[in-house]
Amino acid sequence: MKNLRRFLLLFLVPIGIYSCAELMAVAEEMQTTDSRPLSSETVASGLKQALEVGTDTAVSRLAQVNGYWKDPAVRIPLPDEADVIVENISKIPGGEKLVDDALLLINRAAEDAAKEAAPVFVTAIRSMTIADAMGILKGADNAATNYLERKTRDQLFNLYQPKIKRSVDRDLLGNISTGEAWNQLTGKWNNFAGSTVGRLAGYETVNVDLDAYLTNKALDGLFLKIAKEEKDIRKDPAARVTDLLKKVFG
Repeated sequence: MKNLRRFLLLFLVPIGIYSCAELMAVAEEMQTTDSRPLSSETVASGLKQALEVGTDTAVSRLAQVNGYWKDPAVRIPLPDEADVIVENISKIPGGEKLVDDALLLINRAAEDAAKEAAPVFVTAIRSMTIADAMGILKGADNAATNYLERKTRDQLFNLYQPKIKRSVDRDLLGNISTGEAWNQLTGKWNNFAGSTVGRLAGYETVNVDLDAYLTNKALDGLFLKIAKEEKDIRKDPAARVTDLLKKVFG
């Protein structure tokens, strides 16, 4: 810095291009625009902001009507145990409609519960340490998302499942709740599978904890969307919507 100032004073002042004050301003600007490494605190703040932006965007999109239902990447299917129902549903009067209703309502329940996820993420993100952030910065494109899932998945499950349960029990389509649609579907199938004809055909009844299944699938979709947002922030300058994100991920 001293050499820079000496150069400016010795070679530019004599030819009358700059005043002394202007020279000092130029020198200071050159100093502040150098490529000094970011501080650990700045990196941590940038990563936290990236995750807050990413989680907020992901949650907002999934919480909209059709956020899950119309997105093939996160749409929640029936449990694997229900494959036998889908494959043989034509044997049950009105069975195909029951499947369609159950699928729609399961995804509606996830969309409804997603509205409550944002505060959980904010708390987890803000507790990230500087050491965590420094380790994540040079990690894979989904390193921050993996960290967040590893640290919060169990907590999110415990906090999210009651919301899913309330959504499952709430009337979302006409006067039918997700739980009722699922119980009608599995109930009719189980009656058939448990009948003499069903047993002779080798069919088995279906018993699935719908709340746990739905919660896990909803969280899978949520983390998938957060990972996409993180990758965009890392790779796409247009996704860096704040000065801090531009500085850290530039």
